[in-house]
Amino acid sequence: MDEDKATVSLTKTTPAPDPAPTSPSTPAETPDIQSHDTFVIKKRLSLTAGEYVVSVARPDGSEGEPVAYAREKRLSLRGQVTVYTDASRKSVLAAFKGRDHEVGYMYDVRDASGQSFGSFYEDAGASFLRRTWQVRQPGTMKLTGRERSRVVAFVRFVWEFVPYLEYVPFIWPYRFKYTESGKPLMTVTKKLGLHTRYVLEILAPDIDRRLAIAHTLALDALEVD
Repeated sequence: MDEDKATVSLTKTTPAPDPAPTSPSTPAETPDIQSHDTFVIKKRLSLTAGEYVVSVARPDGSEGEPVAYAREKRLSLRGQVTVYTDASRKSVLAAFKGRDHEVGYMYDVRDASGQSFGSFYEDAGASFLRRTWQVRQPGTMKLTGRERSRVVAFVRFVWEFVPYLEYVPFIWPYRFKYTESGKPLMTVTKKLGLHTRYVLEILAPDIDRRLAIAHTLALDALEVD
């Protein structure tokens, strides 16, 4: 497994021959996140927006170096989130946006140049009692992510039909397990606490960390439609 971690970063860009000052619209070299397997995603709330900070997890599970940042405006059109390399929001790491599709809504994940490198969508049929997502990384893998606890999934299902609660994020912790042909490749765990906090653990070196992070953010950002 250690030798697999020598994977070349998928987020590195080739430096230009004549470096120029970075502007908000110019892609810049981004952190080497491909060599990391575990991330902590923390959400901070304000009156106007929800802010996400993605950090590399330390061995003890605490938050280490920040590697990504996203800001979701409240009362705005949902289904579109841009992930940046830091809080300055000058360099784009990834972005996803929903579009109409035969499965409902398909979310395409793109890099700073607009090139698609993955997608995900909620499997409506399988999500009746346990939320299920399909995550696609072209030419590499197709992941199926499903809530592990049937009890928590049932409570979440009932929660959506209680008046006014459908506009409130589900506060109980839960866990998604992502597999391909029955083999576990990724997990997303929402932790119990005063702040919204997720732990993303990736078990396969070939999974694009940008795609995994974008999808984890979507699990929260798309919680209240």
